[in-house]
Amino acid sequence: MTANREAAGARYVTAVEGVMGVTGTTSASGATAGPRKPQGGGRSPWRRAASVATVLGILAVGAGLAAPAGAADRAATCELREGIQLRDAIGNVFTKALYCDNLPSDVYARADFASPVTGWLKMSPSWFPCFTTGPADTQGDKTWYYTQGDQVGTMPKIKGWGVVPAEAVQLPAGTPRPFPNLPRCPWF
Repeated sequence: MTANREAAGARYVTAVEGVMGVTGTTSASGATAGPRKPQGGGRSPWRRAASVATVLGILAVGAGLAAPAGAADRAATCELREGIQLRDAIGNVFTKALYCDNLPSDVYARADFASPVTGWLKMSPSWFPCFTTGPADTQGDKTWYYTQGDQVGTMPKIKGWGVVPAEAVQLPAGTPRPFPNLPRCPWF
């Protein structure tokens, strides 16, 4: 394709010259002929390059501002919040809940790894309005936290509500489980 362009004396723009807005014609031997004229509404090559650099700089800064902070750059989110109102799919209302970072996890219908998966926690942080106890997780903890999954699994009528093992909830180091002053789920 390059040979056809050269033979026809077609206009060309190289990658560098395209940024600078400079064009010319070429002969079959590859020699450039004719004056190089700035493109882009009479802007000089320097001014066009400055415009491109400015746009790239703005994009780079914007991307930096929009990027989420790394785990080391931000404090963990985990606190007991009162004066809120959460309502689950079966009509229970909660006015206090733990708002805490979490790991992705299956959400179970009961505090038992063999119970149906009602949903999945995929995003963090999440709300945990109460706790119960059940079989130990892989860290030996028997605490389970009630929550609503980000995605609904089996039993769609309960809209992803269920319990997750304590290891899915990212409490600050040294915090006892269950989280202090978090109420026990009344039905478990």
